[in-house]
Amino acid sequence: MGTKAVLFDRDGTLVQDVPYNGDPTRVRLMPTAHECVDLLRLHGIRTGVVTNQSGVGRGLLTMGQVRSVQARVDDLLGRFGTWQVCPHTEADDCECRKPRPGLVLAACKALGVTPEETVVIGDIGADMDAARAAGARATLVPTAATRPEEIESAPAVASDLLAAARQVLAA
Repeated sequence: MGTKAVLFDRDGTLVQDVPYNGDPTRVRLMPTAHECVDLLRLHGIRTGVVTNQSGVGRGLLTMGQVRSVQARVDDLLGRFGTWQVCPHTEADDCECRKPRPGLVLAACKALGVTPEETVVIGDIGADMDAARAAGARATLVPTAATRPEEIESAPAVASDLLAAARQVLAA
């Protein structure tokens, strides 16, 4: 079954991780993010974002601020087909917070694809675990925040986002 959708983690994957960022002027793309997203879309792959935003649950930012950052990412990379956001903290024990599958399943439903037709691209183990729990495939693009054991256990690893897109298209 071919890949019909790619879901990206936001912070540390599509954009530089600025903890609890609610300021769209602080959004900076990760290297090759634009080329990656453009290449996937050129091949008809639907794109979405799945992101934990516990700063909302902690009272450090509002959903309005999350949406303003989301709008800036859309301005920089083109509009994504879906944004799925978990505003909860770990203590809330919700089904949407990665590494649980809720965000991935909701994004697949919104894009009209099955998890089996979907690849999740992220920078930490929780992204890989959420994909696995949902029945999707996953590719890790490590950053300085990625732990060595997360790299070792990842189903696929790419050096950057463009390499990840090429892996998706070659599969």
